[in-house]
Amino acid sequence: MARTFRSLAVYNFRVWSLGGIVSNIGTWMQRTAQDWLVLTQLTEQNATALGIVMALQFGPMLLLLPISGYAADHFDRRKLLIGTQLAFAASALGLGLLTVTGHVQLWHVYFFALVSGCVAAIDAPARQTFVSDLVEESYLSNAVALNSLSFNVARMVGPAVSGLLIPWVGNGWVFLLNVLTFVAMIVSLCKLRKNQMHARERPPRVRGQLAEGFRYVWARPDLKAILLMLFLMGTFGLNFPIYISTMAVTVFDADASHYGLLTSLMAVGSVTGALLSARRSRPGPMLLFWACALFGGCFVMAALMSNFWLFGGLLFVLGISAQTFTTSANSMVQLSTDPLMRGRVMAILLATTLGGTPVGAPIVGWVADLFGPRWAMGIGAASGLWAALVWFRYQRSVRTPLAT
Repeated sequence: MARTFRSLAVYNFRVWSLGGIVSNIGTWMQRTAQDWLVLTQLTEQNATALGIVMALQFGPMLLLLPISGYAADHFDRRKLLIGTQLAFAASALGLGLLTVTGHVQLWHVYFFALVSGCVAAIDAPARQTFVSDLVEESYLSNAVALNSLSFNVARMVGPAVSGLLIPWVGNGWVFLLNVLTFVAMIVSLCKLRKNQMHARERPPRVRGQLAEGFRYVWARPDLKAILLMLFLMGTFGLNFPIYISTMAVTVFDADASHYGLLTSLMAVGSVTGALLSARRSRPGPMLLFWACALFGGCFVMAALMSNFWLFGGLLFVLGISAQTFTTSANSMVQLSTDPLMRGRVMAILLATTLGGTPVGAPIVGWVADLFGPRWAMGIGAASGLWAALVWFRYQRSVRTPLAT
């Protein structure tokens, strides 16, 4: 157990993790309430509208790539993150006030989803690479896994809390409560000990640095394979708000609390996957293949499931496989990347993973509306199986046995 949580012995990482888990719980509370607001109050169970919300949330990750990678590599990441938390809080406050006063419309949700997406495009690469400023290199893989663990504990708790609060206080107050959680993140960033930070050498400010990042990735077959897998999974497989909400409402006729329960069951699996990842010193190449294959197989079974609780059990396994893949891919990329290139490479990784959402989420939503959520889940299954095939072919090309 001590090996699993060894990075928490570092004061700065411990403080960062505490603020992060509070903030992430609030974020998942808002996401659940926002999805439920769109699906049950602002539309008549329109999955395409939910797909548009997701597209607006994640599309800026790709569009702002030249800015986000540069900012993560050149600016003070602590100050940058304080700024993004303030912006997130302002966005949640605006949507919360509109909802509480009864003036919220669908276009308001679209607008604030776009605003949050633009802020997240700057926040995500800085947040991912900031971990390397908090711990020394030997702790980095464990810290990355624990960072994912914090995110997924929040994904387990947040939807469940939101599902209980929505019938009691309404969606708007959930948004307003989220504002307070960003304060916790800002306080933790201010409490960090600057003399214990692991300052990294920053690259010189010259033109063409994003292009240099792409050239670096293009020269690395391993990174290209991982990024292609992340694109497939991120674009078509990780649209869980659509998959879970449409199955909950359309197939199982569930209410908000049951929707939150399904999301939390998947998050329990993600937490389990993050804990297992934290125990490994380095992820092995076999792990990526089997995680993707398990992901695709579970999607197939979940799409065919007619029992609510068995469906929830498969979401648990899906959470393990998805988290194992994303955490392992993140660790492999960060550990094998030149520290001077890390911010730009992580920005490219995040843009690849999330930037395809504007394409994938509306397609998944459209298929769910036209053919039903079970057929939509077939898209998720295909994404995992294709990603497994990509890694299998890469391993064969370098003549490395898959089981090593």
